[in-house]
Amino acid sequence: MEETNIKILLAEDDENLGTLLREYLIAKGFKTDLFVNGELALVGFKKNKYDICIFDVMMPKMDGFTLAREIKKINNAMPYIFLTAKSLKEDVIEGFSIGADDYITKPFSMEELMFRIKAILRRMSTNNSSDTNETYQIGEYIFDSQKQILEHNKKQLKLTTKESELLKLLCNNKNNVLERNFALKTIWQEDSYFNARSMDVYITKLRKYLKDDSSIQILNIHGKGYKLIV
Repeated sequence: MEETNIKILLAEDDENLGTLLREYLIAKGFKTDLFVNGELALVGFKKNKYDICIFDVMMPKMDGFTLAREIKKINNAMPYIFLTAKSLKEDVIEGFSIGADDYITKPFSMEELMFRIKAILRRMSTNNSSDTNETYQIGEYIFDSQKQILEHNKKQLKLTTKESELLKLLCNNKNNVLERNFALKTIWQEDSYFNARSMDVYITKLRKYLKDDSSIQILNIHGKGYKLIV
């Protein structure tokens, strides 16, 4: 995926920071639209096509969490990064539970933001490459890892990028232990506390998605990781 073709939606109510971020992203070759509150960002998202969303949590008129939920109703697979002045564990976990791809606490460096963006782009590129066009049978479910679709009884569920990546790792290790550290480094690039909690949230989501087939279990293997049993 060429970076020059990537379009970013940036929602940040701090005018100085927002302008600085937009100019930096444009200088790095990304087409970037800046919105100063959540409501304007949602209107902009509905009018234009974006590849990645970056938005502040604390914004007027519509906060970042609410904006994320509204955007997911339109495109459940849209990757996004939260920017926040808060470092409370509860806020981080809430962000990941909504489906955030990453979470950066202010103040942060431009280089850190670019690292997070490029990590998402690598995952997107991998998911779109031809050698990842794999379909898995999980009990009564069919999982298309390239299209990120989980199907059961002809009903399709569009998964987020991280949901799809985690389910694919579980499928590749079916009936064997998926090591926790391996999954964290493969999907999140590091095994930090917040990333580990995020993965727990995604495991809970996957269990919910697969609950209609009683023959399927995702077990916690204490001190090791997870096991998908079919």
